Amino acid sequence: MTADALSPDLSRQGQHVAFARDTTAVAKLADTLVAFANAGGGTLLIGVEPRSGKPSGLEDPEDAVDRVLKAALATDPPLIIPMPRLAEREGHPMLTIAVPPGLPNVYSFRGKYLIRDDARNRPLTPRQLRRLMMERGAVSFEALVPDGARLEDLDWEKAEGYLSGLGIMPSSSSEEALVKRGCLVQKDGQLLPTYAGLLLFGREPQRWVRSSAILLVRYAGTTMGDTFVRDEIQGTLPEQIRRAEAFVLDNMRRGVRLLGLERVEETEYPVEAIREAIVNAIAHRDYRIAGEEIRVLMFADRIEVYSPGRLPGHITVDNLVEERFSRNEIIVQILSDMGFIERLGYGIDRMIRLMTGAGLPPPKFEETAAGFQVTLVGQGASLISEQADLLRWRQAGLNERQEQALTYLLEAGRITNREYQKLCPDVSAETIRRDLADLVSKDLLLKIGEKRATYYIFK
Repeated sequence: MTADALSPDLSRQGQHVAFARDTTAVAKLADTLVAFANAGGGTLLIGVEPRSGKPSGLEDPEDAVDRVLKAALATDPPLIIPMPRLAEREGHPMLTIAVPPGLPNVYSFRGKYLIRDDARNRPLTPRQLRRLMMERGAVSFEALVPDGARLEDLDWEKAEGYLSGLGIMPSSSSEEALVKRGCLVQKDGQLLPTYAGLLLFGREPQRWVRSSAILLVRYAGTTMGDTFVRDEIQGTLPEQIRRAEAFVLDNMRRGVRLLGLERVEETEYPVEAIREAIVNAIAHRDYRIAGEEIRVLMFADRIEVYSPGRLPGHITVDNLVEERFSRNEIIVQILSDMGFIERLGYGIDRMIRLMTGAGLPPPKFEETAAGFQVTLVGQGASLISEQADLLRWRQAGLNERQEQALTYLLEAGRITNREYQKLCPDVSAETIRRDLADLVSKDLLLKIGEKRATYYIFK
């Protein structure tokens, strides 16, 4: 099941599409959400006549959103879905609810385990239920409440900042809204934060999940050595993403790459690919594993991003691109709400496109004994770093004219005798010739052509 299944023909009901009237009861909405969740995802449209498929509209969109979220919360375990979106068909407002693929649990409502079969919801057979439970595993760690956690362990300023950006949200308290997003649960008659809530909005996230940090190291060469820059990032997951990305950008080479005679300004790696790798590691790591943090290791020729926890569910390295499964559906959904990730794609496809689009090898995905690693291979020596080149020029004992010529070449991609003469109009042609010959002898430039057609490029 891929994200494509959530972009079906919405004009008729089927395995991945269902219609509901504005007045449909919460219990019936919950049945359909459960059926989609167990079947691999789907789209529910509220404000459409089930029999005819004709739009009927919404009297109160906010009330419709509230009922959908109540229905999702009433399932066992609670479903954390993307926020419903208002749409329009034939001039009538309707609500679009997406149930993502790759959810980690088997869902029920009032003891009923349903699945979507063509255009209807039907009970799972005992054989189907056993198979689905084996495929999807146990209760998610992120939805549990750590011993001793209390409401005051959340940073409410951060939580309310997130809630204010959600868009359509029924008027309710911040506590009620966080319950609907899986960050709070009712337990023993009181509201308590889940692991997901504490990791995303906690005052001290590492108090509850000690290893929920990122270790970043920049080595000078292609192997681990004694020369390195190191940082360990803690805090909430959104803070970790921002700070880890900043570390990589600060320690990434920038400059130009010469494609033929064209000078292309770029970074060592596509910035978006780095972000996807970091966000994926944070969103999908196994937070039950103690004593191991996420590791981002930068070398002269590659970046390795390691995440504790082997691939979840039925996902393997071979089907990673096509299949979808989320170990941490609450964390994934909230990071998506914040704009960090594509909810349905999880970034793997995008990471591949970004790397190959930059002329680099596709990411290498590896499952280790206890984790998962993504390796991005960079441009290496093909990227000319301007700062490094300036230092090398000075070490080569160049004069000011030669440095000026090389700076010009960085901008233009090539230089001729005539162009050099324009840069230094008070210098004789013979001096110009000697300067260029000296740059060739020092292996900085390569001479192309003969006589009047002669020009020089970086070697």
